[in-house]
Amino acid sequence: MVDARAVYEVMAAQEIADTGEAAIELADIVADWQRPGFLVQDSTVGVFEAERLVAYAEVAYGDRGDAAVDPGFRGRGIGTGLAGWMQAKAREKGATLVGMPVPQGSPGDRLLGSLGYHVRWTSWTLQLPDGAVVPERELPRGYAVRAAEESELKACWTVQEDAFLEWSVREQDSFEEWAAGTVLRPGFESWHLRVVVDPADEVVAMALLQVNGGCGYIARLATRSDQRERGLAQALLVDVFAAARGHGAHRAGLSTDSRTGALGLYEKVGMVVTSVWVNRDRPLRSARRVSGWAPPIWSARSPAAGSPRCPRRSCRSGRRAPSARRDSRE
Repeated sequence: MVDARAVYEVMAAQEIADTGEAAIELADIVADWQRPGFLVQDSTVGVFEAERLVAYAEVAYGDRGDAAVDPGFRGRGIGTGLAGWMQAKAREKGATLVGMPVPQGSPGDRLLGSLGYHVRWTSWTLQLPDGAVVPERELPRGYAVRAAEESELKACWTVQEDAFLEWSVREQDSFEEWAAGTVLRPGFESWHLRVVVDPADEVVAMALLQVNGGCGYIARLATRSDQRERGLAQALLVDVFAAARGHGAHRAGLSTDSRTGALGLYEKVGMVVTSVWVNRDRPLRSARRVSGWAPPIWSARSPAAGSPRCPRRSCRSGRRAPSARRDSRE
């Protein structure tokens, strides 16, 4: 857990410098690291000054990567070196490209652009303004919205994965992989997972709420394809944000991206964009060494060096921002 906290602190410091607030939580790191098959030693690298972690990168699965540099150590070639490491690691894992999310216009965005990374999609973080509420939407007759029951977890997984895979190019998550980032994520409580059920009591829509620091954040939201255009998603928004307020949250937010076509829906119910992220990637061609990284004062190793496996690690999404750990890490 010490390693996970050090990574969290570096990533949070970078988010504060780039966006003005830290959206990532320690629970996001733990949830990612606990995904079945994710080995910290094999998928991550840390840059240390003495024993202090000052930068971190990972290539977790597929073409998904992530990286952060402590703002006090920017301008020293560390980010360029991490990009080179990520390309090599992704190539080693058999990927044909590698990508990651960065706040639009941030130093990371400019660096990746200079290294030949192209924008593949745009993501938005949205919040409901103080005092605003999502307009009520009546459910169809016989439908109900409530907390999910334990027996409905696999149905929630199925609804989410079927919906997300309509637009996300990746392999389907196993139930165990899904559970690692949802119901097994540190801090999860049973009322966080909300569902809409039809008259036969089958799950036809789902939402996952995360509450931290007075903010209720919808980390997952999905409706079965044959149940759309009935107001189920809007009814879930009303229910989830009400549940969050009932447990002390005074802000409400979520993330979406340009692949889903859902931005207009959220703006229509009164939510406003608070930050914009871009997911950049580049093809992996022949191996090329990236120079100019890691002067002798620094050392690079996995944050988990010496231990058989780190504690398991959101958001990405991203990160409360549309990062690789939140929003669905697509």
